[in-house]
Amino acid sequence: MSIVTVIVTTSESISAERRLDKGWTILELKYKLEPITGIPADTQKLSLYQGESLVGPIDDESRLVGSYPIEDFMRLHVLDTNPHRIKNQYTDVSLVEKYEMTTDDYNKRSDTVRAFKERNKLGRFSAEAQEQMAQFANENERAAASIKVGDRCEVQLSEDSEVRRRGTVRFVGTTEFQPGAWVGIQYDEPMGKNDGSVQGTRYFTCPPKYGAFVRPTKVNVGDFPEEDLLLTDDELEEM
Repeated sequence: MSIVTVIVTTSESISAERRLDKGWTILELKYKLEPITGIPADTQKLSLYQGESLVGPIDDESRLVGSYPIEDFMRLHVLDTNPHRIKNQYTDVSLVEKYEMTTDDYNKRSDTVRAFKERNKLGRFSAEAQEQMAQFANENERAAASIKVGDRCEVQLSEDSEVRRRGTVRFVGTTEFQPGAWVGIQYDEPMGKNDGSVQGTRYFTCPPKYGAFVRPTKVNVGDFPEEDLLLTDDELEEM
C-alpha cells in the first residue's frame, strides 16, 4: 500500500489535509471526498496543483490515483459542476432554518435550567430572592400611586449618580415589555431612549430621544421647572 498526503480544497473555502491510497480508483476517491467537500461524486471535477500552479486535471474515473503524478502536500482542488447547487449550504449557518421556542413552551418544559432552579429554589426562585422581588414590586406600586400624568419630575437613575434629569410624566402603569409598574417621562432635553413607544407599542407621544421609561422609585415629583441652560452668567444673577 502506497499512501500520499494531499491538501483538499474547494471554492467554498474548505481546506483539509487527507491521506490517499494510490491504489484507489479516481471514482473511489471521489466518493471518499464527498463527505469532506459536500459535493456529490458525480458532479466533482478534480484538479491537481503544486502550490498555485496547475499540474493538470484528474478526469479518468477508471484510473488509479497512483497513475497520476500526485506527490505529498500537493493540492487537490474539487469543483462542483452542478450550476443549480446552493453554494455554501454546508458552511453558511444563515441558510439553516433555526428552531425558536416560545416563552410559554419553554416554561411548560420540565427539563430546563429554569425548571431545575424553580424545583430546587435556587437563584431568583429562592425564598430570599422571592421576598426581595415582592418588596421591590410593593415599593414601586406605592411610589406609582403618588405619581400622575402631567406631574413635573426629576429622575435620578442611581443613588451614587450626580446626574438628574428633569421632565414631565406622560405615562404611569404597566407595560408589555417588562412586568411591574413603570413611569413614562418626556425629558426636557434629548437624553431619553425612545419617542414614547417600546417594541412597537406606543404608551405616549414625544419627539425621538426625549422619551424614557423608569421605575417609579427613581422618580421624584414636585416643583421642578424646566432649566434654561442658555442663560448667561449675568442673567443668572437676576431672575
